[in-house]
Amino acid sequence: MTKILVIHGPNLDLLGKRQPEIYGSFTLDEINKRMKKIAQEEKIEIEFLQSNHEGEIVDAIGEAKNKFSVLLINPAAYTHTSVAIRDAISASGLPCVEVHLSNIYAREEFRHTSLIAPVARGQICGFGIDSYLLGLRAAINLAKARGA
Repeated sequence: MTKILVIHGPNLDLLGKRQPEIYGSFTLDEINKRMKKIAQEEKIEIEFLQSNHEGEIVDAIGEAKNKFSVLLINPAAYTHTSVAIRDAISASGLPCVEVHLSNIYAREEFRHTSLIAPVARGQICGFGIDSYLLGLRAAINLAKARGA
């Protein structure tokens, strides 16, 4: 059965409280519920991890290779700083979809560089909660293309 790992990076546990003008007023739980609904409709399994700790994210990606078909990740601030997460994704050999709630290219200049994008199949950003939903649809299609 197709199984997708969704990784939410640092501070995404604060959604709904943190800068709603940038990130929206929905919570991480609401995002996960919407993705679970799509997963049920598509008859796939989905698991979620939210961590503020880079090493925990790296470990989860490293362990994902034999358990999951595709990674969906919002690396949040680690997008711009984490060579470790980039290398873990690359080493996993799994297709990866990168998502962001805000348009990182319309924000501060330091956010314009994604270290993850070169090792991801694609990136979806700027559509709020829909970035995750579109990303999940892309991840499902990647899994189907792999025969997973």
